[in-house]
Amino acid sequence: MSNSDGLFTDGNDSFTPRVNSIPLSDVDTRAAGQGSIGDLVSDATAQMSTLIRGEIELAKTELAQEAKKGAIGGGMFAVAGVVALYSSFFFFFFLAELLNIWLDRWAAYLIVFLFMLVIAAVVAFIGYRKVKKIGAPKQTIDSVQKLKTLVPGQAEKKLEASSRKGLLT
Repeated sequence: MSNSDGLFTDGNDSFTPRVNSIPLSDVDTRAAGQGSIGDLVSDATAQMSTLIRGEIELAKTELAQEAKKGAIGGGMFAVAGVVALYSSFFFFFFLAELLNIWLDRWAAYLIVFLFMLVIAAVVAFIGYRKVKKIGAPKQTIDSVQKLKTLVPGQAEKKLEASSRKGLLT
């Protein structure tokens, strides 16, 4: 069919879309002058709906591809971190052998061992201080306390409880 028949969406047969899960149909199949205004509005609505669904599917496909790239990049960083961690083992052997030039071998390895323990203790201490600073979620607790006043009758109970505390103290 050609454009003279009023079909503008017949397209090229060699094109294969990447996102083929959307049921694309040609809603503009009436001959020129055959459709009513209601039919035209219905066709336009169907075409807009199909276009929007197509755009959403395209966005999903693109985001999935980008997420895959991000996951691969994150995996590469993890591998690099593991290799760096294992290579540090050889650095400490190098350090001990370097100290072996000036000291006995047992003393060089003892110094490296103690150095590693000091590093571990410092990192553990910093971690302990960070964990110790973790506090209660104050804003959430305040928000929940405010929600209690929204329940009918709770405000009066709260006033009674506070007045009893005032009398007792």
